[in-house]
Formats: sequence, structure tokens, C-alpha cells
Amino acid sequence: MADRYICIHGHFYQPPRENAWLETVEMQDSADPYHDWNERINAECYAPNTASRILDSEGRIIRLVNNYQRISFNMGPTLLSWMQEADPDAYAAILAADRISQETFSGHGSAIAQAYNHMIMPLSNRRDKITQVKWGIRDFEHRFSRAPEGMWLPETAVDNETLDIMAEHGIKFTVLTPYQAARFRRIGSEAWEETEASGIDPTRAYRVALPSGRSIALFFYDGPISRAVAFEGLLRSGESFAERLMEGYHEHNEGPQLMHIATDGESYGHHHRFGDMALAYALHHIETEQLARITNYGEFLELHPPEYEAEIHEATSWSCAHGVERWHSNCGCNSGRLDWHQAWRGPLRRALDWLRDSLAPLYETSAGRFFADPWAVRDGYIDVILDRSPENTQRFLERYAVRPLTDEEQLEALKLLELQRHAMLMYTSCGWFFDELSGIETVQVIQYAGRALQLAAELLHNGVEAHFLELLEQARGNSPEYPDGRTIFERFVRPAVVDWEAVGAHYAVSSLFQTYAEETEMGAFRFRSLISQSFELGRAKLVLGQIEVASKIIVPDGVRLSYGALHLGDHNVNSGVRIFRGDEAYEALVEETAEVFSQADFAETIRLMDRHFGESSYSLKSLFKDKQREVLRAILESSLAEAEGVYRQLYEQHAPLLRFHRELSLPIPTPLRMAAELFLNLNLRRNLSDGQLDQARVAALLEEARRLSATLDASTLSYTLTRTLERLSRSFAEAPEEIARLSQLKAAVALAKIMPFSVELWKVQNAYWLVQQTIVASEGSEGSEGPMPQLGDCAQEWLEMFHALGDMLGFRQG
Repeated sequence: MADRYICIHGHFYQPPRENAWLETVEMQDSADPYHDWNERINAECYAPNTASRILDSEGRIIRLVNNYQRISFNMGPTLLSWMQEADPDAYAAILAADRISQETFSGHGSAIAQAYNHMIMPLSNRRDKITQVKWGIRDFEHRFSRAPEGMWLPETAVDNETLDIMAEHGIKFTVLTPYQAARFRRIGSEAWEETEASGIDPTRAYRVALPSGRSIALFFYDGPISRAVAFEGLLRSGESFAERLMEGYHEHNEGPQLMHIATDGESYGHHHRFGDMALAYALHHIETEQLARITNYGEFLELHPPEYEAEIHEATSWSCAHGVERWHSNCGCNSGRLDWHQAWRGPLRRALDWLRDSLAPLYETSAGRFFADPWAVRDGYIDVILDRSPENTQRFLERYAVRPLTDEEQLEALKLLELQRHAMLMYTSCGWFFDELSGIETVQVIQYAGRALQLAAELLHNGVEAHFLELLEQARGNSPEYPDGRTIFERFVRPAVVDWEAVGAHYAVSSLFQTYAEETEMGAFRFRSLISQSFELGRAKLVLGQIEVASKIIVPDGVRLSYGALHLGDHNVNSGVRIFRGDEAYEALVEETAEVFSQADFAETIRLMDRHFGESSYSLKSLFKDKQREVLRAILESSLAEAEGVYRQLYEQHAPLLRFHRELSLPIPTPLRMAAELFLNLNLRRNLSDGQLDQARVAALLEEARRLSATLDASTLSYTLTRTLERLSRSFAEAPEEIARLSQLKAAVALAKIMPFSVELWKVQNAYWLVQQTIVASEGSEGSEGPMPQLGDCAQEWLEMFHALGDMLGFRQG
């Protein structure tokens, strides 16, 4: 074991999914029942790896472990920025894992950095490569409170220039596939050995001498075992996984050997369910059986510096057999739709390259009025991205500006830097990875280009959009509905573009359906209500007001607006917004419009609004996507309740007949079957979302569904009950001594066990484990009164109930 080391690397990454104008991830229907793919994959993979289960031979939980503490990993900046807001507990656990790994691995943390937004580095220009490396390092330092030793290259796409830039900025190593090694030799030897003939030994570290005279270490991971993890089902068994890892050592090799693999981190839970548990058990087995010493790359590099050097095949990657062609040509690599072509990839990249290269000199000239070195300022702009507070933004401008800037100049400078941010985000690799031009990943990168175009039009007035769309039109996809890139831009990107009036329209229309506080935030914007007036007449409602809107992204940017919105019932909404023109104009709007509205002359009300607001007319279509759905649900609530009543009546009236059909094994007539299924699913969903969870009622509904062979909406019902269980487990963890909370959680878990579909108990188990560890710690402390001393006479009852809950959750007791 002394000379055997093992390291498992996970590349945890999601592309930036935020709407380019709102800076929030909007609902993605394909991720249903989750809100979006980040949320879904986090629930299936990223969060479970912070508390993975180790089971005994009987399948009982004996320990929860944070896998990130014992593996090497990179977590992309765009994913971590989302996780910081969306799941702060998982985010904190990942940062804590790196701190603990430093204690375990001789001061070397297991987290490594990543080039910022997953740009394919060999296809990028030098300026972008430098910024991507600098932003990746700075983001890492901000989050992990230390400098990174290693950096993951997106898709492991590599060239010597990129390696040199990384080495120049203090990066000591990166990880590549064995097939990216061209040749190698022992340091000091003159003879090179070509890898085509012999392959390369992945159990060593290698040094690469770079043209500048600098060097960097490379680790070439074990290809066959990594493939088995990703694609061959190796994660079905933790013990088998461990045994296969042990096969990676070479018996004839003398000296230390590092057995290491690298895969997408999503293998451990998203691509392979319970993959996180296979990983946890494999490491547990290797450790307890003393088969090898678990390490990370930084520790191994310090203990065993490279004795060999290597040269790489340039412009290669781990996911394209043709080098890096997947990201700019129809090379044949695809994700499964063999009847589709990817000829759109080349024209898309050429269009974006033209846009980048057209905007660069204009940016340089414009930003040169404020900064001595516009590109150095772009490199430093990551400090603003990480902290957009007015105070930090002001410090940034004072540090880089050649002179004090006026408010208007500050605004222009920051918009120029935002233009450059989006000009890099539009190169996120996922835009080319999949099969179809109209896929959400490709639409996303075109949306970033759209934001860059909008900023260019505001600042530079250079009219680049027309030619960009001509180039984009040459990117032709596979869908008759969305035949080319220009169509996609017009159908998906242009409607997403927002200006101040569009942002104000969102506030105005949504204020018909909810009352906002004086100050509120939505996406990338802050709103301050100055005046808000509401008038109602039957089902009709009129709101008029004034607001100040400010950008959270470009801090000095803001405007004062006046607005009006009219709701005539259902989806009939008419709204107008304009830049505030003074108190007199606003008072005229209120006086004229409110008077006519009070007379129920709605046609004249609309005409008056048109006259006051001009062509700035908006409707429910003007709402941001998530709010649009929320409002439509509210509008439909009464209609849905009415429809539900009809279905309930149908079901209750004919239930005996339906049961008789099933007893005779006769098919239930379709209209009645649909009524029964809708009624049963709606009632189950309602009961499962109730914190009280009436177990008898749910059991009765399930029994009725069984007797009628009704189809249940398993994914939605499972998601609903899972969220209820999470609420109850949080409540229990906050006050575990309250026996009522324990009893309620125990009853809910018992209910989950009788469901005819799986229910995720991960967060419930986490809560139980934390309370259990508190009890164990208190029992072991001097002078302890035992678990939950505040319970008094109820302590025994509490313990029995707690142990019963542990049994239901699958924990080994005692």
C-alpha cells in the first residue's frame, strides 16, 4: 500500500443558464417536476455527494460522508454562483470539504479551479484565454480562500499556449486523457517514446516544458476505467468499483504509482442513480482494507515530483475523436440523433467570431477613454462580478480609471465591460456539444450574443446586428420549425430582450395580481415604488403609479417610470409604460383615466392609456417567464376549481359503476376514466402537500386508485411529498426536543413507505443523522444527563419514537 496512491477526480459543471437580461435561471419544462436543470441535477448529484450513505452488508446506513473531502474535484464558477444562492447548504458543504481535505492531504486542498465559463481554449484567441484563466483563478480564490494549485480545462481541450498561460499565472498542474499525450521520456534522457506505439503510463506525473521556458505538470488519467465509470455501469456496485480501480496498478512498475480517473461529476448520482453511494463505498472499502492511500493531485505532486516529461497532441479534447472539431465543424460527433447533421456548428462559430472581432476594436477605443489598458480592466472585472455592491464597483473604477469618471462615464464604462462579459459567455462549449441548433444550450449562447449586440447598439452605434444575422442565417439546423440561426434569434432571443420600459411593464402588469412592498427585487432589477394607486370595478382593475428601476448588474444604471395597467378579467390585460415626464403629466394621466374607468367605459380607458403612453403597450406576454406562469395560474384558479368540481361530481356519481367495471375486468369508458384519474391525482397532490398529512385519507385515495387501475402522476406526486418531508425534517432539526415534531415526521415517513412510487428521503435522513450525532456526542461528554434532558418524563417515549424513525429511514441502530 505504501507505494500505491489513488485519486478520483470529478468534473462538476453546468453551463451558465441565466437569462442574459434577468440574470436568473428561468423555468425549463424539460426538467419537470423541477424548476430547471440546475435544480434537478443538484438534487440528484451535487447535494447528495455532500452527504452520501455508506451501507453495511444488510443495506442499513452506518455513516454519512462528504465525498468532496476525499476526491479531487472542480466545480465550475457558473455552477457555484448559482448554488451559492439556490442551495447555500450544499455550497457551504463543498467549501468545507476543501478545508477539511487540506488537513487530510498535507495542506493540499482537493478543489481545483476551472477556466471560467467552459470556453474551448484552443479555439479561443489569446486575450480570451488569459481572461478565462484569470477569472477562473480569481473566482476560486474568492470562494475557497486560497490560491488554486490545479485548473481543469473545459472538455480537457488543450494547446501549449493555454498551458503556458496557466503556468504563468501560478497553476501547477492539469488533468488530461492518455490519448492527448504525444510522446514522453525520462527527464534527462534524449530519446522520446511515441505514445502511438506504447501508450502512456497514467500512474505517473509528467512535466511539460513550455515554449516560454516555464513548465507545468500533467496527469493523464486512466482511460479504460474512467470510461467504465461513465458509460459501462461500473457504479452499480461500490465494491466492484473499488476492485476495478485496484486493477489500474502495474505490477512490474517500481516506485510510487498513482491510480487516478476523471469523469463528469454528474456520473455520481445524475447519470447513474446512487452513483454517489458507489463512490463513497469504494473509497471506504479501499481505506478500511488498506488497499491504497487516498490522495489528491497536489499532495502527490509534492511527494513525488515528475521524473518523466511529455509533449501533448495540441487541439485535442476528451469528448471529440477529431480533436476539437465538435465545437466548430460537422465532425460526426453527436449525442445520439444519428439522422441529424451538425453542419450548423461551423457557421455559428464563424458568426460569433465575427461579432467578437468586430466589437473588440470598438471596445478598445471606447474603453481607452477611461482606462489605460482596457484588456487589463476586463481581466480585473471579475472582482465586480463577484461583488456588485455600489461600494465595490466604485473602488474598482477608482483603481483602474485614468481620472475620476462622471456618473455617465461610469455607466458607459461598466456597460462596455458587460458587453465583453457576454462576448465570452457566448462561447460556452455546450452551445456546440449537442445535436440541434434550436436546443436550449445553443439558444443560450445566441442569447448572450443578443445581449452583446444590444449593448453595442447602445454604446457604439455601429450597426453590427444586420451582418451578424446574415451570418447566423447560414447556420442551418435540423428542425423545419427553426430552420436556421436567424429564425432562432427572432423567435427566442429578440422576445427576451428587455429595456427599461419592458422591465417597468413587468412590474406594472404583475402589480395587477399582487401588492409589492415599497422596495422589491426581481431578477437583475431593483424597484422602488414612489406612487401606487389602484381602482376596482367588478372584475376589472386599474393600477397607476410611478417607480424607480435600477440595475443590480450595472450599479449606476436606473430610471424613473410612470405606468398604468388595466385588467378586464381572464387574460385581457392592457398596460403602458413611459419615462417619467413630471408631476403634471402624471396627474393628468390619473385624473382622466380613473374618471373614465369609474364609468365602466373600458374601451375609452384603453384609448386614453394609448394616448398617454403612445406605442408602449404591453400585455401578459410582457411578463418575465416565471411570473407569467404564476399569474396565469392565478387567473385560471377559479376556472380550474370549477373544472375540478365537474370532474369530482362525475367521479362521485359514477364511482360504484366504475368499480363494478373493474370487478368484471371491463375497460372503464375513457371520459369516466379520465375524470377518476384527474380527481384522484388532484386530491392526492393536495393531501401530500399538506403539512398535516392525513394518512388515512391518502391511504383511501391510493386504495381507490389501485381498485380502478388509475394511472398516477408518479413524478409530480413524489416531488410533492418529498418537498413536504423536507419541510417537516427542517422543522424537526430546528427543535428535535419537541416530541410533536418528531411524531409528525415519523408519520410522514411511514406514509412515504406505502406509496406505490419512490420518494426521496435524502434530506430527512440527513436531518436524522445530525440529531443522532448530537445525541452520541452528548452521551460521550462528561456530566451528560443523556439525550434530550429537557424532555423529562417523555425522554423514553422520545427515544423509542426516534429509534423507530431511524429504522424506517434505513439506519443501523446501536
